[in-house]
Amino acid sequence: MRSLAHRLRGDEGSAAIEAAIVLPSLLLFLCLAIAGGRIVTSGSKIDSAAQDAAREASIHRTAAAAQGAARSAAAESLDDQGIKCTSTAVHVNTGGLSVPVGQVGTVTATVTCTVSLSDLLLPGLPGAKTLTSTTTSVVDRYRQRGV
Repeated sequence: MRSLAHRLRGDEGSAAIEAAIVLPSLLLFLCLAIAGGRIVTSGSKIDSAAQDAAREASIHRTAAAAQGAARSAAAESLDDQGIKCTSTAVHVNTGGLSVPVGQVGTVTATVTCTVSLSDLLLPGLPGAKTLTSTTTSVVDRYRQRGV
């Protein structure tokens, strides 16, 4: 009887139970930290791509040339930084290119990128996160503009 009572009061096996309780929550926290880090770094890379697109568009003289240059600059910037977007959209507002010479105009570029999160294998986490960044660049006041 005494050995049975001693076995019931012993703490053998409690480490395994503690590990079974704590380990899944630690893994969940780790996966959330990785997902958060991926979202933050992807956001800053998309900000940089939007800046590149707006600057590239602002140095062109026609709206058509600015649109094409901005799209290729954004794609090149995202590729150079190693970001993999499942879908990418670049919208450029070239209204500042039609402002008369001597007045300040601006060009705005908006880059939208969908970043995949499904490879993290975190249950309940959406498969992708869409991130958007908008940047405005000033058109040179004294640069000739196309018609």
